[in-house]
Amino acid sequence: MKESKISEYHLHKDFPEKRQFEVFSLKEYLEKNRPYTLKPHIHSFYQVLWFEKGQGTHFVDFKAHEVKPGTLFFIGKNQVHYFDDHADYEGVMIHFNERFLIQQENDVSFFLKYSLFNDPHQQPFCSISEQAEKELKVLMSQLNAELHKADVFGQLELLRSYLNAFLISAQREKGNIDINKENKLYAADEKHMQLLRFIDLVESNYQKGLPVSAYASLLNISGKTLTGLTNKIIFKTPSMLIQERIMMEAQRLLAHSNLNVNQIGYQLGFEDPSYFVKYFKKHAKLSPGDFRKSIS
Repeated sequence: MKESKISEYHLHKDFPEKRQFEVFSLKEYLEKNRPYTLKPHIHSFYQVLWFEKGQGTHFVDFKAHEVKPGTLFFIGKNQVHYFDDHADYEGVMIHFNERFLIQQENDVSFFLKYSLFNDPHQQPFCSISEQAEKELKVLMSQLNAELHKADVFGQLELLRSYLNAFLISAQREKGNIDINKENKLYAADEKHMQLLRFIDLVESNYQKGLPVSAYASLLNISGKTLTGLTNKIIFKTPSMLIQERIMMEAQRLLAHSNLNVNQIGYQLGFEDPSYFVKYFKKHAKLSPGDFRKSIS
């Protein structure tokens, strides 16, 4: 049985028939769950945090990010994050699973466009403009009004539409900011969609030790094409992206679990524990044990 110091939270895990979508007052949620929100934890669902009031720090995957009014955070599945102990935050917290948003097979490719969540190579937050804030507040008002109605005709469809509109508006705002910084990941053409599909495949398969050629086959392209794709858009090889995902998970487990180094290696697909130690040391410039000591 896996021993772990990190808590994992689920959205209606024991009641899958319940709506896989919830909206909370950030202030009320933090007051009710304060002991848990201050500790590193992960979710099996997606989370949007909209800080409308309050200043402080939010921690995501070993990095501290400034919180100020008008900041949106996008927390993907299995990302380790936690709040600081400031009690004056006000805003909105949204939880949802892809099962709520995706209703048809062709919705999946659309969902991949939301690199808000599924891209480990971007900042997990953005500051929104006054105009975007007005637009998002209108959407939240419509969404909350629908949530407070009794079970009425077409309610789920409207809720999905409002959530989609909210995410699209957030994606536009974050995309505009990143484009101004010459970040190329947010274009919606086919090459960028292929890159996001590759990143999504890495997320599902990084523990299996698949070679780049296997990922290319899953994408129905050649290894050469995949390498050219990643090099052109984010200046990294496919192998580097796979390695970064493995290292992120290794660091998460070293920091937040009680698993020993050998167990972590096995969990990440390394049959030889000594090879895992060499692999980690090569990329982190220190051993797994020394890394664990450095962040304890």
